[in-house]
Amino acid sequence: MQAKPYTIRELFFKHIAQTSPSPLGIEIQRADGVFLYSGDNKKYIDLVSGVSVSNIGHGNREVIDAVTNQVEKHMHLMVYGEVIQSPQVEHATLLCSQLPESLQSVYYVNSGSEANEAAIKLAKRHTGRYEIISCFNSYHGSSHGTLSLMSDEGFKNSFRPLLPGVRHIRFNNFEDLSHISEKSACVIIEPVQGEAGVILPVDGYLEALRERCTKIGALLIFDEIQTGFGRCGKLFAFQKYGVLPDIITLAKALGGGMPLGGLVASTELMKDWQSNPVLGHITTFGGHPVSCAAALASLKVLLREDWISSVEERSKQFTESLVKHPLVKEIRASGLLIAIDLHNPEYAQKVVPMLLDEGVMGDWFLFSPTAFRIAPPLCISKDEIGYAVERVIRVLDKLKNSDL
Repeated sequence: MQAKPYTIRELFFKHIAQTSPSPLGIEIQRADGVFLYSGDNKKYIDLVSGVSVSNIGHGNREVIDAVTNQVEKHMHLMVYGEVIQSPQVEHATLLCSQLPESLQSVYYVNSGSEANEAAIKLAKRHTGRYEIISCFNSYHGSSHGTLSLMSDEGFKNSFRPLLPGVRHIRFNNFEDLSHISEKSACVIIEPVQGEAGVILPVDGYLEALRERCTKIGALLIFDEIQTGFGRCGKLFAFQKYGVLPDIITLAKALGGGMPLGGLVASTELMKDWQSNPVLGHITTFGGHPVSCAAALASLKVLLREDWISSVEERSKQFTESLVKHPLVKEIRASGLLIAIDLHNPEYAQKVVPMLLDEGVMGDWFLFSPTAFRIAPPLCISKDEIGYAVERVIRVLDKLKNSDL
């Protein structure tokens, strides 16, 4: 008797490694705009954007065409930085046209973790110093180097020994800036803390941080991996707060749905890769031409449409609709990066699977156990927000009336 073939779901659990004991486990077959569709054609409104990746929405025709056209020309040719490839050059040129004169050189990598790894390497190479400063409750990636920047011991203990010379400071704490010293190669910081539950900088903090780094000779690295490409209401969050870093690191929405990371700095700073040692950082697939073609198309769409200018209005529609609910104790928002804080970890733990049942894709934060995340594609319309809010409120009502 012939064995019954495995379903895709069964094969997922059989062959795909999971990193949590209870993955969401829904099978998505297609996506369009702000909606995801399962095999049985159930519709989910996406309030996560693949963790701030799909800023221009799903299935954008210009991005799809750009990918298709590039695949027909060529894919991988040679390790990054050795041959001239127009998708890289055209994207870097457009990206740098939106940045100040001190941020005009792009080094492409594959992911956010790798971008941050490269940035802290560049800072150590440039300054000749060894100490790296990061913030408590920050998240910069999961590689050994970027994991070392994390303060949470629960995530780190099983992987020690990690990178030495890392010191943590409290975000928004002016006194802690004194810990930045002549030993410090750099401070790497999110201008808005994401996984901490959307913690915004208080007035004057980023300015004081910039001043201290300049005074002491440490490089200032802004991790814009989650805050970049319009998420916070400007193309980049540093533009919103008026503080200029020495390096910005990018990923997530950078690739328009394709895997791509990068760091942007001055041309002079990037020249440090060329000597002592030569090939100071190497990547095979960084700046892959197909990913760069998608990134170029995505950035053109983002700069042409009025979505970024509407981010604050869309954010207010979410916050003003949800803040009235009795379970919502606090809302923290920077544009369409929003934390809905219930001040109750049991409620927050239950809310995401309950949202799925209502056709809403939600998510938690790594270091904010009482809150859940709202971060939809920037192209979301007022009507679509109303559709989402109605379902979120329905879930909150069920929670309120539960036995918890």
